[in-house]
Amino acid sequence: MISEDVCRMKIDQYGDMIRKICFLNLKNEADCQDVFQNVFLKFATHESPFESLEHEKAWLIRVTINECKNTFKSIFKKTVDIDQIRHIQSEENFGNSDLITAVLSLPRNYKLAIYLHYYEGYTADQIGKILNRKVNSIYSDLKRGRELLKKQLGDDFNE
Repeated sequence: MISEDVCRMKIDQYGDMIRKICFLNLKNEADCQDVFQNVFLKFATHESPFESLEHEKAWLIRVTINECKNTFKSIFKKTVDIDQIRHIQSEENFGNSDLITAVLSLPRNYKLAIYLHYYEGYTADQIGKILNRKVNSIYSDLKRGRELLKKQLGDDFNE
């Protein structure tokens, strides 16, 4: 079991990333908070050592995505109030609100690939390993996601 101090340090280190991944998937603040807590509870009770900081970060991303999938599969799917999205965007969690609105509207695979590549700095190969998908699929998701963003944002979109 991991100590409370280490957990707090990891929440400080990875908390924003985990929240953003949650919101990209769930678009609901309450569900995001639940997933956030579950992810760090799993982290706190994780027993095997991580090979490196990159392995630890990838593990947290994978667990977050899986927790989001489990939440999304729940019987009672929730809807999102557009004011809630504006509120979260106004906190400048992501920067350009037009861009993040467009990213949020992308199909799930595209938005995850776009987020992990552009916001977290992962390569297509690393994203493939995190998402358990082929690297060529990731390249396709990135390309198609950028094309959709370009259609939505027009001249405002700079790759």
